Amino acid sequence: MKFRQTHTTARAAAKASISTATVYRIEKDSRLLSQRKVPRQRRRPDPLADIFDAEIVPLLRAAPSIRPVTIFEEMLRRHPELGNAIRRTIERRVRSWRAVHGEEQEVIFRQAHEPGRLGLSDFTDMGSAGVTIAGQPLDHRLYQFPARLFRLRACPCRARRRELRCAR
Repeated sequence: MKFRQTHTTARAAAKASISTATVYRIEKDSRLLSQRKVPRQRRRPDPLADIFDAEIVPLLRAAPSIRPVTIFEEMLRRHPELGNAIRRTIERRVRSWRAVHGEEQEVIFRQAHEPGRLGLSDFTDMGSAGVTIAGQPLDHRLYQFPARLFRLRACPCRARRRELRCAR
């Protein structure tokens, strides 16, 4: 806070376009919020600590495509004291277990092509095609630019006669 060195708290906050509460917070601790964060600890004991590795992982290895809801119902049948609150916990644990230990997934790198940004440029030498105008051979090139994701082609050959029809 450069302004705070020469101005009052309220004036420094106004010049910096921030609230006075923010100025007081910065003066109290000038570290960034991301540097102040302490990793969050568990707020309650892990309800699956005893049974995940012992019972759920063998189920996942035996039937890799088993749904987490089915595992949840089976765990409630075996351990009725767990309760309904662990359904999302089981879903999250199964998802992360499958990400690390599950079947290999096919890797796809999707490419986004914006319409009109990409195209192909092509010149075709038409001198050997044998096109003539009034008995004179026409030595010319044909140019086309098909744009990506459009069904349009720019073909500026200016062919108006039947003998010079554009080959699209």
